[in-house]
Amino acid sequence: MARNRGAELDGSGTPMATRAALFDVDGTLVDTNYLHVTAWWEAFRQAGQTVRMAAIHRAIGLGSGDLVAHLLGDERDVDQDAGIKAAHAALYATFHDRLPVFDGARDLLRSLADRGWTLVLATSAGGSELAALRRAIGADDVIAGVAGADDVAVGKPGPDPVRRALDLAGVPADRAVFLGDTVWDMEAASKAGVRPLAVLTGGVPRAALQAGGAEAVFVNPLDVLANLDTGVFADLEKN
Repeated sequence: MARNRGAELDGSGTPMATRAALFDVDGTLVDTNYLHVTAWWEAFRQAGQTVRMAAIHRAIGLGSGDLVAHLLGDERDVDQDAGIKAAHAALYATFHDRLPVFDGARDLLRSLADRGWTLVLATSAGGSELAALRRAIGADDVIAGVAGADDVAVGKPGPDPVRRALDLAGVPADRAVFLGDTVWDMEAASKAGVRPLAVLTGGVPRAALQAGGAEAVFVNPLDVLANLDTGVFADLEKN
């Protein structure tokens, strides 16, 4: 069970969530965006499709089906979709045992939990991919729940993953922040009424993240960790 030190107690002595930090995973806590780019590029190539890596990178953060549709368009042969997604999953799975976690990611999660925040992951990953990410992060003891690809019908930039994460955290939107690395993350959080925060670790420019709605942009998880006593984090801890 995740720790939630500092949380208020209800009448039965059960901790009540008062604030939540919702996290994207790929590109935010784990350095996987470019692994996905490579796997998608090869999956498209095997299907006879030429897709520029820069275009793939900009689409990272979308669910698999939405990513294929976004990059190949409505006029594509949809019969190829399942094979492309399966090829990507198989290629990306070769990295499952060595996914690199960003410096400071675990410390950030544990520090927030110690300060009374409820932590929930909201990710486009699911199944064995999500399991591999959670193993890499190694902080399940402080993560209260996960809203993955298997839990919602519509992924980012729709608000459903963030709303599902809010439900798991048990807090209203105005008592939560969402940390992500893509424009899709910022749009999903904004639509759900959650304050969007961004990191630059996914390779998306600061200006694009701000245009997507980011209230604050940090360099990396270590930068977020160093600023927990300021800005939106301090605001929610005071109120």
